[in-house]
Amino acid sequence: MDEQIKSNLLSSKHWLRLVFMLLFAGLLQLAVLVMWFVVALQFVFSLITGKDNRKLRDFGHGLSTFIYQSLQFLSYNSDEKPFPFSDWPEAPVATDYTES
Repeated sequence: MDEQIKSNLLSSKHWLRLVFMLLFAGLLQLAVLVMWFVVALQFVFSLITGKDNRKLRDFGHGLSTFIYQSLQFLSYNSDEKPFPFSDWPEAPVATDYTES
C-alpha cells in the first residue's frame, strides 16, 4: 500500500493536472465576472431595444458552456481540458427567445 501512495505522490501526471486545475480555476473566476457583464449588458440592451442581442446571447451560450466544461474538469468528471486547449463552444442554431 505504501508503494502505491509513493507512486501516486511522485507521479507527474497528478502534479501536471494540479497546474491545469489552478489555471482553470483562475479562468473560471474571470469567466464568471465576464458572464455578469454579459448579463447586465443584455438586460440594458433589451430595455432599450425591446429585444435581446443575438451576438451577446451566442457569446453567453459559449461562455456558460466553457464554465460548465471547466467545472467538469475541476471536479474530475472530465479529463478533457476546456478552451484554450480545445475549441470554443459553439452556440446552437438560432432560436428567437424574444417575446412579441
